Amino acid sequence: MASARLWAVARHPYLASALFASTVVAVPGLGGATVDEAWRLYLDPEVVQRWSVAELGSLLVHHTGHLLRDHAGRARALGLSQAESDDWALAADAEINDDLSHPDLRLPGEVVLPATLGCEAGRLAEEYLHRGNFDPPDHHDCGSGADAKVRPWELAGDAGGGVPVGEREMLQCTTASRVVDYARSGRGRVAAGWQRWAAEVLEPTVDWRRVLAAEIRKGITTVAGRADYSYRRPSRRAGTSPGVILPALERPLPEVAVLCDTSGSMDGEALARVLAEVEGLLRGVGVGRARLRVLSGDAAVHTDRRVTNVGQIDLVGGGGTDMAAGIEAVARLRPRPSVLVVLTDGMTSWPAEAPKAMQVVVGLVGAEVGARGGQVWATPAWTRVVHLDLAA
Repeated sequence: MASARLWAVARHPYLASALFASTVVAVPGLGGATVDEAWRLYLDPEVVQRWSVAELGSLLVHHTGHLLRDHAGRARALGLSQAESDDWALAADAEINDDLSHPDLRLPGEVVLPATLGCEAGRLAEEYLHRGNFDPPDHHDCGSGADAKVRPWELAGDAGGGVPVGEREMLQCTTASRVVDYARSGRGRVAAGWQRWAAEVLEPTVDWRRVLAAEIRKGITTVAGRADYSYRRPSRRAGTSPGVILPALERPLPEVAVLCDTSGSMDGEALARVLAEVEGLLRGVGVGRARLRVLSGDAAVHTDRRVTNVGQIDLVGGGGTDMAAGIEAVARLRPRPSVLVVLTDGMTSWPAEAPKAMQVVVGLVGAEVGARGGQVWATPAWTRVVHLDLAA
């Protein structure tokens, strides 16, 4: 085992910490090698004697791939049945084996590759699961560390030297950083799948829907938390001071408006998709149907109406872009919206100053946001900006 680990580290130095992290548990009669979610490595001593150092080292790299890429967690998130779990194990194997590109790496037995499942190389296990032809040759059981299904021989909890959850996450981050450094150093080739995984760990993709909902909720909470004196209704303490008109404290009910950029640079289909999602987000954060107002425009506002669903919205426009004119038009509305959501590609001018008593959340639509024709469009500091990646 020591020789196999050193063999694997010599060929994948960026995996060193992860390769040495697993505790080895002997399971006579197992017939192979498996891992569990706590990073324990289960080995049949007879198999260790039979396999070569290269075969065992290659299998260590393979199992380390399951653990680092959290195949068990991903399988659990999919809510797979038993039959689907078997297919998932093959799909996860194909994802890893596709990146075992070192000429010295050779797994024992037949190797499951994307081509084995009739799939294109360079994809993720989730894609192989839904597109694959699952009639491959027999393959080695990889354990619950690959599919989240506990095996009878696996130890429970922290027994047997399992790696705690916090340390697993630290190992993932450390390994991802070393993958990036090794790829940049030019000392050797790093498979594209490992580089993609490292980038995702170090710069995770955040669901823009959650971020946008949080920003809208923050704006609504800020407004809803305000209170001021008003003479529009009598004070409850008016009886204590006859002849004196006392103001009452009033807490405003947030009004929300959505301003849609319908200029020529905007993709109308993409805007419609985003608007449908934004409607759902607004419902989710408690904006009732009576308090939602939608405006559309390019260099001027063309439509303004209260809606009960996005099917009632007319996205009129197609000219130049000036969200400053749109925001000024929203500020003139009565009652004035307390929260404004602007959906735009960012290639527009903005008001010189923040509109009074109005929180502005900007949803930037599109991958290449804010730059075109060599000009960079800056979003004002007084806005809350969320990048809307429709592919996510």
